[in-house]
Amino acid sequence: MSTAALHPVVERVTARIAERSRATRSDYLARMDAARLAGPYRYTLSCGNQAHAFAASGEDKPALRHGHNGNIGIVTAYNDMLSAHQPLEQYPSLIRMAARNAGGSAQVAGGVPAMCDGVTQGRAGMELSLFSRDVIAMATAVSLSHDAFDAVLCLGVCDKIVPGLLIGALSFGHLPVLFVPAGPMPSGLPNKQKAEVRQRYALGQASQDELMDAEAASYHAPGTCTFYGTANSNQMLMEVMGLHMPGTAFVPPNTPLRSALTVAAAEQALRNTALGDHYRPLGHTLDEKAVVNAMVGLAATGGSTNHALHLVAIARAAGHIIDWNDLDELSKATPLLARVYPNGSADVNHFEAAGGMGFIISQLLDAGLLHNDILCVHGGDMRQQARQPYLDDLALRWRDPPAAPLDATIVRPVSAPFDTEGGLRCLHGNLGRAIVKISAVAHAFRQIEAPVRIFESQDALLAAFKAGKLDKHAGFNGDFVAVVRGQGPRANGMPELHKLTPTLAALQDRGQRVALLTDGRMSGASGKVLAAIHVTPEAADGGALAKLREGDIVRIDAEAGRMDALVDAGQWNARDATAPRLQANQHGMGRELFGLMRGNVGSAEQGACSLFGNEA
Repeated sequence: MSTAALHPVVERVTARIAERSRATRSDYLARMDAARLAGPYRYTLSCGNQAHAFAASGEDKPALRHGHNGNIGIVTAYNDMLSAHQPLEQYPSLIRMAARNAGGSAQVAGGVPAMCDGVTQGRAGMELSLFSRDVIAMATAVSLSHDAFDAVLCLGVCDKIVPGLLIGALSFGHLPVLFVPAGPMPSGLPNKQKAEVRQRYALGQASQDELMDAEAASYHAPGTCTFYGTANSNQMLMEVMGLHMPGTAFVPPNTPLRSALTVAAAEQALRNTALGDHYRPLGHTLDEKAVVNAMVGLAATGGSTNHALHLVAIARAAGHIIDWNDLDELSKATPLLARVYPNGSADVNHFEAAGGMGFIISQLLDAGLLHNDILCVHGGDMRQQARQPYLDDLALRWRDPPAAPLDATIVRPVSAPFDTEGGLRCLHGNLGRAIVKISAVAHAFRQIEAPVRIFESQDALLAAFKAGKLDKHAGFNGDFVAVVRGQGPRANGMPELHKLTPTLAALQDRGQRVALLTDGRMSGASGKVLAAIHVTPEAADGGALAKLREGDIVRIDAEAGRMDALVDAGQWNARDATAPRLQANQHGMGRELFGLMRGNVGSAEQGACSLFGNEA
């Protein structure tokens, strides 16, 4: 099938990124190309080095000592607390077997930490969450620093873990790298019902036992949580950037098809090494076209706001410089083709059954919204990435995706989208710059002009709600913009504030117009309440949120891309910023170990990454 000419916006943004990144990208590629070797990497080690490296390798010792075939380094985020990562336990054995059968070998190069935002949500540990991405990147680099590998398989799924693995692997961009996920758990209690119980609990209308029953019925088995948050957005990104075997994202764990795809990834990794004729190093795979594909895919599926941070950091690790204007422009040109919770009632299993990523990719290609000619790890182009895997008896094969939606309430063609534009917008004004996810917000709630209520933490807002201080009363019609400041990366590591979602949703449902304005993050499951997030500059860096006073009128207009304090300009300019109180966020739960990261982190629009500091 032929692919349409590129959409002019995609063409323009791609060219702009390439030009802006000319020097940094050239420097990156020169370093990666210089690291390529003609023979197995382990042969550059001394005999003593090599003996250490294969001492415990059992039947793989002869291949590692004398063989000239590839050796795969496995970097795994396995632990058995995260449902999404528990299935990864058996992957190394399967990969070693597949590598041997293909004439190569495989070793677990190292493990990376994998924390669950679902467990730490609303807790002090969440203040380590974003920086765990940078720790994972460094742990990936440490794992690969033995320099004994010819290819890499990264095993990971969830929020900060896939971005961290990718950032770390890009420092070894001279090696071919494939990502190998685990797949989603079976559908449980529908997400909409879970959200309703959470909201009733926030209002005191549901018991703790009822809430626990709902949560346990939703998160109930091995595999990724089934809502379309950051974890599943990660899997979408790996598909549209060509870093998965085709159609790998949403195949359930512990199934024959999932095992066959893991074997295929190991075999493909060996084919991609510099030892053969099909060398596909990660550094060249992740070019500006792949980065643009990622931004388009995020917009088309209504993906996680967290990727407004992660994509910037990933791109920077490959020498590309992108910003929120790029994301905003692409989102406005990209139709919304999926309705998956929180942007709809379906979960990712329903999404896959309706046509999934194969259908979405093929539609975007037909509209010229994706680059087809990227260096996908499987050796083909993006059109082949859209093909869907299946087992023919025991043989793994791929077929074309459906030409039409199998459920038009979940996925739509470009000719009849759910919305004419994608899920994310950039806001700007005298309050700075921010990201807003509009795909789950009804048009009627995309603008607000109301007084601010200022809070220094999400717990302070929840306490005010429980005390009835956010209810309508004489002189207060109940409409307000909740400002939760001092939540940026320099302040306290930029925790998610998803704990506020049920409360704000309950206020909105009872007739109050509310919105959130914060320099913190919301969850990848950002919902139906208007939320201007990731505000930069942050309050702890002298940003405008620190100049707001209780009762100031703020206007947020997601349609127009504006957020402004409606305060007299002279008075506004004369105000001093009120520095947030951060003493309580510096210690406990390991936070004292992350002071260097808080002190060195770049802004939200720079990816909130401590590894690159404040580089533009």
